Amino acid sequence: MYAGAVVVPLIVGPAIGMTPEQIAYLISIDLFACGIASLFQVVGGKYFGIKLPIMMGCAFQAVGPMIAIGKLQGITAIYGAIIAAGVIVMILAQFMDKIIKFFPPVVTGSVVIIIGASLIGAAMGNIVGQPNTPEFASLTNLFLAGITLLSIVLMNRFFTGYLKSISVLLSLVIGTSVASFMGLVDFSTVKKADWFHMVEPFRFGMPTFHVSAIISMVLVGIVSMIESTGVFFALAEVCDKKIDGNDIKRGLRAEGITQVIGGIFQAFPYTTYSQNVGLVALTGVKARSVVIAACIIIMILGLLPKVAALTTVIPNPVLGGAMIPMFGMVMASGVRQLSRVNFQRIENMFIIATSVGLGLGVSISPAIFSQLPESVRLVMESGIVTGSLTAIVLNIILNGMGRQETEGKILKAEHSMESAV
Repeated sequence: MYAGAVVVPLIVGPAIGMTPEQIAYLISIDLFACGIASLFQVVGGKYFGIKLPIMMGCAFQAVGPMIAIGKLQGITAIYGAIIAAGVIVMILAQFMDKIIKFFPPVVTGSVVIIIGASLIGAAMGNIVGQPNTPEFASLTNLFLAGITLLSIVLMNRFFTGYLKSISVLLSLVIGTSVASFMGLVDFSTVKKADWFHMVEPFRFGMPTFHVSAIISMVLVGIVSMIESTGVFFALAEVCDKKIDGNDIKRGLRAEGITQVIGGIFQAFPYTTYSQNVGLVALTGVKARSVVIAACIIIMILGLLPKVAALTTVIPNPVLGGAMIPMFGMVMASGVRQLSRVNFQRIENMFIIATSVGLGLGVSISPAIFSQLPESVRLVMESGIVTGSLTAIVLNIILNGMGRQETEGKILKAEHSMESAV
């Protein structure tokens, strides 16, 4: 989960105008908060935590909305929306069995495809570089991105087990090493960074709350809840443990709590990482004590600024090359969910076509809503939100509440992420 934990701040930070020093701190606090979030799920309590060997990490679904919020309303609005959405997620967890009927595979699959496709633009932007600079669309950028992408492909072809599971992280090391030999890596941020620091809540300012921003993050939270429900069932099966609706509610409640924690520490919203389910199945290591140890290691790394600063030296083309398969896998996950959809019904095809088309269209040309009031524009300019709302509404209109493919049963959600194992 380390690669996912550091890639999100490396995408969001520059997009909202953060300095390298601020991004280094953001990575540190993100790692620290990842450890805390995972402990909430693994250790748990009477009313929260699924108590399975789960690692939590940044929700990739939130990247696009967070960047949009940050650009329009500032960084404090991001954290206000994360905190408010976390509280709402905790409340919604109690009614998940009723909410899930609005999100059958035709909706969730479409939404996940939109999320992955919308993020590809960020990957290509890192590769091509800034216009009017000597590096713009240079062969050097293409070479570094190609080396990084090729490394991931080869490691997934020839490696097995643990090395295969960290292929993205290793590819970042390989790409950065090649760039260093070419004299393209600047270590000045690492030299300036301290060896140790204490995390501090509200470092970037007190959170501000905007309804439009909160709506965006709540939609992301609901999609994340549905995916996490599937992951819970898949992991329980791997661990030979039976779970019921109350266990699911405790797990989702913990996700809401960790979102609030992410907002307070001014990191990110957190979700259950399905990749770690595959690792548990692969290694056979099911002990929660192992994950608790991993949480402690991650939290210690979060207190070492030099470790975070080392991550910021990754050249943008290298980062972009690694992002392509990462975000592509998000889209592949959406396609997998759509495999459960009945394509004999033209209504389902129309829902997918319209929601994905609108979601990607708005991501490409957000200026289409430039004449709307700012509060409305923030919601509609996010292709993810626009596409999600379109899929939900069209599904209700065309399929009706009586023909939901999941019939509102949480148990059905297990299959949506089952093959992630």
